[in-house]
Amino acid sequence: MKQLNNRRGFTLIEIMVVIVILALLAALVGPKIMGRTDDAKIQTTKTQIRNLESALKLYKLDNGAYPSTEQGLNSLVTKPTVGAIPKNFKEGGYLESKNVPKDGWGNDFLYVSPGEHGDYDLYSYGADGAKGGDGKNADINSWDLK
Repeated sequence: MKQLNNRRGFTLIEIMVVIVILALLAALVGPKIMGRTDDAKIQTTKTQIRNLESALKLYKLDNGAYPSTEQGLNSLVTKPTVGAIPKNFKEGGYLESKNVPKDGWGNDFLYVSPGEHGDYDLYSYGADGAKGGDGKNADINSWDLK
């Protein structure tokens, strides 16, 4: 029998070159992708606020008023049992998902009605979950989105 000495494979140098190239690509592309996660969370939060505003408008259209602060955003999902009980509450609620969404960082939205900036104030405190801040920590307010 003949033995084949013709072995195929990569040399250590070739593997090291590939690893260096991959490391360089990760170093160049990684920070750009990682920086975009905060932008995506901010955009998600703005979109959720707009969706909640649409649901609040439908609630008001059916019931003549926005939910009170005490009733909160949960009144978009389940019929309130406190405060002014809505007479024409839509069966199934006003949100398709059947639950109140969280902001991009997993925090609850804040809702006050009547608000200081209109019929209601709807906002998120941003990444840090505290009032104020800059950049990703900046508050996202419904009255600033228009």
